[in-house]
Amino acid sequence: MSARPPGPPPPARPPAAGRSSWYVGILAVIILGYILVNTLRTEGNKAPSAGTDIRAFAAPLVLSELDGDANVATPDNLGDAGEVPACSIDRPDVLTVCPDGHPLVLGFYFTRGSDCAGSFDAMEKLQARYPKLRFAGVIVRGDRDEARKTVREHGWTFDVAYDRDGAVANVYGVPGCPQVVLADGKGHVSETLLGRDRAERDLATHVAALAKAQR
Repeated sequence: MSARPPGPPPPARPPAAGRSSWYVGILAVIILGYILVNTLRTEGNKAPSAGTDIRAFAAPLVLSELDGDANVATPDNLGDAGEVPACSIDRPDVLTVCPDGHPLVLGFYFTRGSDCAGSFDAMEKLQARYPKLRFAGVIVRGDRDEARKTVREHGWTFDVAYDRDGAVANVYGVPGCPQVVLADGKGHVSETLLGRDRAERDLATHVAALAKAQR
């Protein structure tokens, strides 16, 4: 009986470069998914526009020992946002921001994946020049001990809150930093500054205009 002819050779293994391309493709899908999730989280919450009311919240000061998530409740959205309206909270270890009171300069900062300390450094210098304005900051997520270290190293003396779960950043539609929101004495947003050119390098000009408008 004659031998059968040899069959086709087994398929060659893909080269290493092919496998690397496959891994890169999977990584790209993961990154896109992460971006989509973060976009959905802030859907409907955009940065405050001029003329709108400042968005109320109360959050623990980063240097305090108070632990917990921020309260972003208003009288019509109690529940997961907070057990009581944020504006009803008055404590020395909490930063409370409401649509009334002193003119406000409010900055946002991320401890990781960003380099936004310059905007807070600029705010620190400006608060001495404009004592009638209220300067405050919010550090979003990240390690709290790292946040405390950052505040102490830079010597920021204005109130800096810790937004543990990102609730405040979500309410303010913060996609990243630097972002600085300016509001007048009636609690109305004057403007929201995004990016280094506006929220860091040109901050002094915008703060001067805010102070002048209050006279």
